[in-house]
Amino acid sequence: MRSLLNPFILTVTAILATAYAYAAWRLTSSLAGALLLALPFLAIWVVPVVYWRRGREDDGRLDEIAHVASYLCMGWVNFLILVLLARDLLLLAAGPLSLPWLERMLVAGGAPLVFVLAFAALGLGALAALRGPRLRRVRVPVEGLSPSLEGLRIAQISDLHVGPTIGAAFVRRVVRMANRLEPDLTVLTGDIVDGPVERLAPGVAPLAELAAPRGVFLVMGNHDYYSGAAAWIPHFRSLGLKVLLNQAESFVRRGARVVVGGVVDPAVRLFDPRQSPRPELAAAPELGPAFRLLLAHNPQLAPLGERAGFDLQLSGHTHAGQFFPWTLAVRWVHMPHVAGLSRQGRMWVYVNPGTGSWGPPVRFGTTPELTLLELVRAPG
Repeated sequence: MRSLLNPFILTVTAILATAYAYAAWRLTSSLAGALLLALPFLAIWVVPVVYWRRGREDDGRLDEIAHVASYLCMGWVNFLILVLLARDLLLLAAGPLSLPWLERMLVAGGAPLVFVLAFAALGLGALAALRGPRLRRVRVPVEGLSPSLEGLRIAQISDLHVGPTIGAAFVRRVVRMANRLEPDLTVLTGDIVDGPVERLAPGVAPLAELAAPRGVFLVMGNHDYYSGAAAWIPHFRSLGLKVLLNQAESFVRRGARVVVGGVVDPAVRLFDPRQSPRPELAAAPELGPAFRLLLAHNPQLAPLGERAGFDLQLSGHTHAGQFFPWTLAVRWVHMPHVAGLSRQGRMWVYVNPGTGSWGPPVRFGTTPELTLLELVRAPG
């Protein structure tokens, strides 16, 4: 009982209760209807209260089904409240604007119209999320780039979230897309899994087919730590992925050195307080002059990356908000590194908006992305 009284649970409960009270007031006219509408809100409440407060290593098939149901309800309730608010605002405006026809239409449509539009938005958003990522090509103009590194191509995969809603078929499609690009190196910038190795090993197995002559590199994201990093790190390495934990590897291209550094995610502190992101170690300053590429799941590490001397940071984590209105909220948290290319002092930062999707398998106002970055010399 005490665990239900912590601030996080109380906040989640208050938000869901308020949203439910508003929806039930405006959309139901009987006790049976109100009880039926309560079911999706209850499904949403169960996951953060029961699951998010512990690791996911012990989740089984029934837990996965509970997550899928909860995530779908999250998406549907999100759109239900938005459509309901829009309808009520139009009703309020219809009188002062002398639009009786609009008022009659909205009243006549009533609750069925709100439910239909919410389901339609959920369906369109799910289609956008699950049909696979769009390829985005990005040219990164680097001042003083060695001519030997001109045209270096990096394929970036991020935030796959293999788990309840994304499986091997989706991952295989992403791997084939990445390999067809023939990049010099491929990087995975965290949040690859949402669940234990025992259940998700088949889902991530296609990652072993990633091919790039300079290597395939991976850094851990917060969800990878929640899912049991101690088991996932050796499993990723068994697939041929080079997992970087405040470490660096380097290669030479036509006489010019490239250092690829990767840091642990800040979420590691929840499991081992002695660890933290250390870009200064991942920069490998002992290797001397080089183009330095930092892989950091969370873009908020950009100030540390610039201070450590990196030229380009590749991140994920934000999903660009994934769907409205969270597309607005994420800007408040992560500006200026929300999605796409931005600057942190002299260092470029590219934030992939997610190759997969977390939680509700829904995209609305954003697109899942596989990124191909190409280094070019900046003018002058």
